[in-house]
Amino acid sequence: MGYIKGEERSQSILFPESIDDYIGEDNSVRVIEEYVEQLDMKQLDFKKASCSSTGRPPYNPKDLLKLYLYGYLNRVRSSRRLEHEATRNIEVIWLLKKLKPDFKTIADFRKDSKKALKIVFRNFSKLCDQWELFGKELVAIDGSKFRACNSKRNNYNRKKLERNIKYIDEKVAKYMQELDDGDLVETCDKKPTAQEIEKRVQELKNRKKKYETYQKQLDTNEKNEISTTDPDARLMCNNNNNVDVSYNVQTTVDAKHKLIADFKVTQKPNDLGELD
Repeated sequence: MGYIKGEERSQSILFPESIDDYIGEDNSVRVIEEYVEQLDMKQLDFKKASCSSTGRPPYNPKDLLKLYLYGYLNRVRSSRRLEHEATRNIEVIWLLKKLKPDFKTIADFRKDSKKALKIVFRNFSKLCDQWELFGKELVAIDGSKFRACNSKRNNYNRKKLERNIKYIDEKVAKYMQELDDGDLVETCDKKPTAQEIEKRVQELKNRKKKYETYQKQLDTNEKNEISTTDPDARLMCNNNNNVDVSYNVQTTVDAKHKLIADFKVTQKPNDLGELD
């Protein structure tokens, strides 16, 4: 007995198959399609909801919203992965009608539509409630650490600032000693010139001044940390026991259909007290 065989890829057929035949009537992408098509993008204040009469035509924000909702429901967060899905995933191909937006277009849509997206998700949650998709009996709450754009080098607390200032003071003292030694001892070995050492000393003084400014900010604002790139981010330990500058996202999920009922972004590194 032989194996079950597929069709020959080069086989021509008289009536080409429709993409719609590959998407079942109960597929969730049909819900996304119907829901987004009923939205008033101008009223929601989506960017490019009205087409300009000149210039290159943009993507319809409805199409990009469909892609974003699909990624949200299927745990595809990366703009590059969503771009990849548009070329290989039959559900996304059906949903976007073969459109293939690049990752930057997807990322810019997300960045430019933050307020509108919040309204859409709030309304979508209300719709799910009307459809009785929320059981309202059991929910699960958990926190996830999302790494911020801020690097650990640009995150400062009091101990780190004191350590850096102490290091700078020691380096300045060392350079000043080299200047004194250079005046007394002559050698054929190449040594930094007085101008080079003075330049290094000035750079260290500038760094020290910056750190002292951060110390004053901590004292004035009564904060424990300063993140210079992403001010709201804080140093946190993630699930792999690594420490990164992150946000703690608390998510509430309903048990009936595993739908997200609510979420909150906090600066607290642990989940204690988040049930209040």
